[in-house]
Amino acid sequence: EVQLKESGGGLVQVGGSLRLSCAPSGFTLDDHTIGWFRQAPGKERGVVSCISSRDGRIYYADSVKGRFSISRDNVKNTVYLQMSSLKPEDTAVYSCALETTGWGSPIDPEEYDYWGQGTQVTVSS
Repeated sequence: EVQLKESGGGLVQVGGSLRLSCAPSGFTLDDHTIGWFRQAPGKERGVVSCISSRDGRIYYADSVKGRFSISRDNVKNTVYLQMSSLKPEDTAVYSCALETTGWGSPIDPEEYDYWGQGTQVTVSS
């Protein structure tokens, strides 16, 4: 059974930092994509960042470029989302997701096959 376990959310002040972790398990795919998405109340879920397992290709949404950084530790089989200079508009439930067909349409949540349970990030002003 494929599972994605997220951790690292919480409450932080404006300008602070948090690191989210996503630990997928239950699959052995050489070519896949892990994406981080977020959804704020009353808004649609949107992509934050994603990373390819095959060639390390990375995507960032314009709203987080220069502030967020995605990385992966292949030994720990974990993908990290380092979030810095956080703003109130970053407040949302953050979820990681697994796309099993590789780097298809990584910004489209419909392309992802498995999802974590989500973790709340709240940035207070």
